[in-house]
Amino acid sequence: MSSMTKINGHALPQPCSHLAAFRSKNGSKPFRALQDCLRVKPPGGRASIRRDPHELPRCAACGESAHSRLYACVTCAAVHCHAPSGGGLSHAAAHAESLPPGHEIAVDVDRAELFCCACRDQVYDRDFDAAVVLAQTAASTTAASSAIQQYAPENLRKRRRIDYKPWSPDVREQVIVGKNSSLLHGRTPSDLPWGLRGLNNLGNTCFMNSVLQALLHTPPLRNYFLSDRHNRYFCQKKSNADKKSAGNSGGNTAAGSVCLACDMDATFSAVFSGDRKPYSPAKFLYSWWQYAANLASYEQQDAHEFFISMLDGIHEKVEKEGRKPGSQGTGDCCVAHRVFSGILRSDVMCMACGFTSTTYDPCVDISLDLEPGSAKMMSTKSNHSCNGNADCMNSGQNCGTSTLVGCLDRFTRPERLGSDQKFFCQQCQVRQESLKQMSIRKLPLVSCFHIKRFEHSSIRKMSRKVDRYLQFPFSLDMAPYLSSSILRNRFGNRILPFDGDEPEAPNELCSEFELFAVVTHTGKLDAGHYVTYLRLSNHWYKCDDAWITQVNEDIVRAAQGYMMFYVQKVLFYKASERQGSA
Repeated sequence: MSSMTKINGHALPQPCSHLAAFRSKNGSKPFRALQDCLRVKPPGGRASIRRDPHELPRCAACGESAHSRLYACVTCAAVHCHAPSGGGLSHAAAHAESLPPGHEIAVDVDRAELFCCACRDQVYDRDFDAAVVLAQTAASTTAASSAIQQYAPENLRKRRRIDYKPWSPDVREQVIVGKNSSLLHGRTPSDLPWGLRGLNNLGNTCFMNSVLQALLHTPPLRNYFLSDRHNRYFCQKKSNADKKSAGNSGGNTAAGSVCLACDMDATFSAVFSGDRKPYSPAKFLYSWWQYAANLASYEQQDAHEFFISMLDGIHEKVEKEGRKPGSQGTGDCCVAHRVFSGILRSDVMCMACGFTSTTYDPCVDISLDLEPGSAKMMSTKSNHSCNGNADCMNSGQNCGTSTLVGCLDRFTRPERLGSDQKFFCQQCQVRQESLKQMSIRKLPLVSCFHIKRFEHSSIRKMSRKVDRYLQFPFSLDMAPYLSSSILRNRFGNRILPFDGDEPEAPNELCSEFELFAVVTHTGKLDAGHYVTYLRLSNHWYKCDDAWITQVNEDIVRAAQGYMMFYVQKVLFYKASERQGSA
């Protein structure tokens, strides 16, 4: 077998002799004529071939227009379908055989993809594909925003899995459990779910309490700490030994002394101990102050900033201990990134030649801008569009209704960069205007969405809060926002846009997510309060510092969401590397 060219780890098909003969005889003139017939349904829709935008193509042989494939001959523009004719050939193939050589090459009128009727397979011409990509790019820049359709996720790369088996202690483990544990107090059905405990406000620390409540009930994080995967006693013993070694060698003994994971482990133990009295996370607050000294004060802080700072503290502790950190993007370095880490993909396309520069960035959350409110939405008070104060009534930014799905659509929508943001095109060798599009390369186990409610203007030298109401679903399908879905939706089966991509892009096996925690902010920018709503055992609970109350889901939907936490509906477990030796 002859060697084949590979792109993205996949072998390219052998060049079609009929296409080569067609190009040598006619050049690119027929393809340039096709470019004038390209039609793209914005935004980011697939390209089609139509002489008139409202044209309904029909097969010249049978007159049908509802077939899944209709092909237009590039030479004579005759349209035929893929349905078999009397001789066993399709109408398109029969048309090619009945005419002199040169009528074998056709184009799919609904997908703008080249097809060889003699080979009965798709063929690829880079010049034609580049023209289609540029047509789609131009349509994306001029189109208004619309909802992304719910496309079925691609066939994701399979991962070796093991069947779930409930753990049961053996004889030795039963002895250990019996000696080192005590029975939990019984509870009546009217009691709160186990592990739901109020947190005392230690002085403007509602920002910390709200995030801690969400993290304490994040399923993968809860399972990690409650299964003793991070034992604070062993960690402290190792830390003391490191301090002693550093002291003997004249090193800095204070460095690396703070372990937020140990304080998190202690918080989990206290909250799930069965004690119903409100718990004071003073030790955790003090440790966080030591780690983030610039934020050590009794002033109100931003809950999102605290969330990022805490995860970074857990991550940096792993690196200082000298363990194999792994890649932050793959999520194998620490528990914080194993749970929350995902990968964002950024594509910047040259508007002149179609060259695409792709970068990948790890992230532990996604910050979303609120959609601009419409006039119709501003006039509807029943949708929680305004708080009724003067600032809201005079500001369109604070009125109206946004949706989380709309914010995600806007986040992944192609954006034309301004003339002052031209990027250097490696193919044109000059700075060109470009089109940028974000997508999600890898989904985390838990997706955290941060809503940008606090705006800071350096020009006006002022800050303010956006009080616009946000609708968020309790179930969320992230498939439309995956890089694979967006690229396939935009470019179809073309190879061109995937040039330079990695051969095996990591994808999550489940794109369906369930909402389990909502952190809300009420009040103004400089005088507000954070509250968390948790879903446990199909009931919603309001965690307002030390007070825990059960609420109706309508209360949750009406809340002013600031951070939303979604967990995958189905969690897959990889086989342990130590399984074979166990």
